[in-house]
Amino acid sequence: MLGTIVNTIAILLGGLIGLLFGHALPDKMKRTVIQGIGLAVLLIGVSMAIQSENILVVIASLALGGIVGELIDIELQLKRFGYWLESKFSRNGQGDRFPKAFVTASLIYCVGAMAIMGSLKSGLSGDHTILYAKSMLDGISAIVFASSMGIGVLASAIPVFIYQGLITLSAGLLQGVLSSQVITEMSATGGLLIVGIALNILEIKEIKVGNLLPGLFIVIPITIIFTSLHLGG
Repeated sequence: MLGTIVNTIAILLGGLIGLLFGHALPDKMKRTVIQGIGLAVLLIGVSMAIQSENILVVIASLALGGIVGELIDIELQLKRFGYWLESKFSRNGQGDRFPKAFVTASLIYCVGAMAIMGSLKSGLSGDHTILYAKSMLDGISAIVFASSMGIGVLASAIPVFIYQGLITLSAGLLQGVLSSQVITEMSATGGLLIVGIALNILEIKEIKVGNLLPGLFIVIPITIIFTSLHLGG
């Protein structure tokens, strides 16, 4: 769990720095910086998505994942959790600002190959290198996000700790099903979700990325089925 703990601390420290010193930056500059971050997130997502070796797997996974996500309404549950955290830890009401910052930062930090592969590697071999690298990236971005979006960014450390911690602890069980093909398609699907996050940050189109999250895990059985039937590729 060391890698996940370091990652969590990095987000908290970065967020605190952003909150303490972010006021020194004018709002106009913050908006420009957050747009730059949005473009960078878009690039990361596209670069991950184009690595897919079977686009049919990605399409099927996101379609089925969207159905499951809408039935559960994960996005709404995340926002409700964000509002609850705000009522407990934020003294000044921020309207939709706190939950929006919480949901956006949580999705960015949890969706992606580094979160999944880093946690697996940490759990299987005790190698925390990937999560250490992710910690540096998350800590730096947390500075920018917190200075622009507020204290809700710090709260995103909670789902990061739970999500990556669970993957790390269950790494032994997952090892048998996560073939190289499954990992590739999970990364590609996660990349498309990151593209959706980028579009939200850039305020181009509001996409319920949270409700598409189940697709990230539906990739596993879909890839296995499609590979056995030799579909796509």
